[in-house]
Amino acid sequence: MNQWHFSQAARILHGGGVIAYPTEAVWGLGCDPYNEKAVQRLLVLKKRPVNKGVILVAASMLQIQPLLNHLDNESLARLKSSWPGPNTWLIPDPTNIIPSWIKGQHTSVAIRVSAHPGIVAMCNAFNGPVVSTSANLSGTDPAKTLLRVSTYFGHGLDYYLPGSLGDSAQPTRIQDLRDSRVVRS
Repeated sequence: MNQWHFSQAARILHGGGVIAYPTEAVWGLGCDPYNEKAVQRLLVLKKRPVNKGVILVAASMLQIQPLLNHLDNESLARLKSSWPGPNTWLIPDPTNIIPSWIKGQHTSVAIRVSAHPGIVAMCNAFNGPVVSTSANLSGTDPAKTLLRVSTYFGHGLDYYLPGSLGDSAQPTRIQDLRDSRVVRS
């Protein structure tokens, strides 16, 4: 993959745009998690209520370090043993580092440190975590092809980052870090 595409995606993300990109199993939609207008636009495109919250994806634990500072050694070890990889964890956010438009009605934030080379390159070019929600309208099947993404969203997106899906058959498992309860398998 040409580095130009990742630089272009980062430029659009920094400018408040919404992009589509391949993930471990399905195409995702992303934007700058700290840009409320961008997140609201993504949610409107997807027809997803803000109270449900969205996942963040990062290239490394360093990119989410402020969220890890309050965790005990056992929780940190659990994260380190599963990342990078297709594991999303609900991490408590007691100091409200993450904006409410990301967490929705929850006190935790859903985060994944990915091993997908395209996601890693995108987050590194952006220099931080990016919103990662499936590229579909709420209630419809997640897009597994670029054609399906463009059918769902057409010219409503600012950029389609080229690349291939990973080897996962389904979206990542989501677990609660506090009690290891599986929220989505």
